[in-house]
Amino acid sequence: MNKLDIFAKEQLKEELPSFNIGDTVRVHNRIKEGSRERIQMFEGTVIGRRGSGISETFTVRRIAYGVGVEKTFPIHSPNVVKVDVTRRGRVRRAKLYYLRGRVGKASKVKELI
Repeated sequence: MNKLDIFAKEQLKEELPSFNIGDTVRVHNRIKEGSRERIQMFEGTVIGRRGSGISETFTVRRIAYGVGVEKTFPIHSPNVVKVDVTRRGRVRRAKLYYLRGRVGKASKVKELI
């Protein structure tokens, strides 16, 4: 094991949030502005997960003022404080990139009951 692997193993989070593709999540993200720190929330649908280990990321999409906004968050980042699952989605695909071309009710994901 080299030094890079040892460092990466130290940075891994102990408890990972459990969410899947299609879930609506609220991501609590720590933002630093100068010397101040605050927590900003980003709520949307998880449209993809990729990677493994320290480099695992997930992409969240939402519509804000009629414009689609996507953010990619590293799961093991210290800036991602918490991930809350608002509702579970029922999907049949691993990536929901087709939602990028949909607007309004067509971009909704069915809820898992």
